[in-house]
Amino acid sequence: MRMQCEKCSVELHEKSDAYICVHECTYCSTCTSEMNHVCMNCNGELVRRPKAGAQILSCSISK
Repeated sequence: MRMQCEKCSVELHEKSDAYICVHECTYCSTCTSEMNHVCMNCNGELVRRPKAGAQILSCSISK
C-alpha cells in the first residue's frame, strides 16, 4: 500500500481516504476529484482504496 499521493505527494495513512487504479497508482481524494477519477499514469478508473482493518462483510449464497 503506497503511503503518498503520486500527484501532490501528500502523506496518506492506512485509514486515509485514498484512491487507486488497477495498477495500484495511489492518489488523495482531492487529486482524484481534480482528475475526474481517471489515473494520470494509465488512464484507468480510480476507485476508493480499502482501508486497513476494514471489516469484510460476506454474503452467504444458498445452494
